[in-house]
Amino acid sequence: MSEELTTAELFDAIGARYEEAFGHRPVVEAAMRELLAVLPPSARVLDVGSGTGRPAAAELAAAGHRVTGIDVSAEMVRIARGQVPSAEFVQADVREWESDPGTWDAVCAFFSFVQLPRAETEQVLGRIAGWLAPGGRFALVTVPADIEDVPIDFLGHSIRVTSFPADALADRVRAAGLEVTGTRAETFEPDKPGAEPEEHLLILARKPV
Repeated sequence: MSEELTTAELFDAIGARYEEAFGHRPVVEAAMRELLAVLPPSARVLDVGSGTGRPAAAELAAAGHRVTGIDVSAEMVRIARGQVPSAEFVQADVREWESDPGTWDAVCAFFSFVQLPRAETEQVLGRIAGWLAPGGRFALVTVPADIEDVPIDFLGHSIRVTSFPADALADRVRAAGLEVTGTRAETFEPDKPGAEPEEHLLILARKPV
């Protein structure tokens, strides 16, 4: 495999190819349906790891919501601004980005934590819980697995990934102060030659009022 890349380097290098391979994931589409069904009009929504801006930011903005996407990759932010001009996109690391408590009606994080150590994922979940308004919604999608700092090849690049088993991750969401309202798991086959099928997990949660 090639030299290992940071998250920013990885997605700067992949760019639009990410959407080509992973742009139509049923579990993300399910997450969007759930959010769009419960959000109030003109909701403030934060998209963590917003990538190319599609589908999440694009669908939320098209529904009239006020969307801000943050992504560590300058290239992803550039693409997202071009594809979803009605949303705001900021190059930022979620571990360092600041937001006032209770600012957001919803936060979505789709595959945003797989390159974070477990302790940092737990810290970020706590930050997200603080950013949500009472009654605010959280939608998290990831690849569940009992792995930590495991090297893999991802679209031709070498990276290290970490995750939690499904039950353990749901417990981390609860520990952050959120109520888990539903989960869903599906097997996904990337639209890329040689890519292996992978399990995707959706966790839906709500901040208590």
